[in-house]
Amino acid sequence: MSPESVAPGSVRSPEEVNEQIRALWQRAGGSLSAQERAEYELLVVEWAAAIRGAVIAAA
Repeated sequence: MSPESVAPGSVRSPEEVNEQIRALWQRAGGSLSAQERAEYELLVVEWAAAIRGAVIAAA
């Protein structure tokens, strides 16, 4: 997954991103390759942004 794969300004829900993270770990069998690790890191950053957005929207 590259940063370009998510359009700037598009925001998925934390649940959607979390599901993608879970699917990545399941596909990887619990051990990430270098490419999968990079994808995971991008997903975690996206998930954190989605969580922040949800908290701000709730406030």
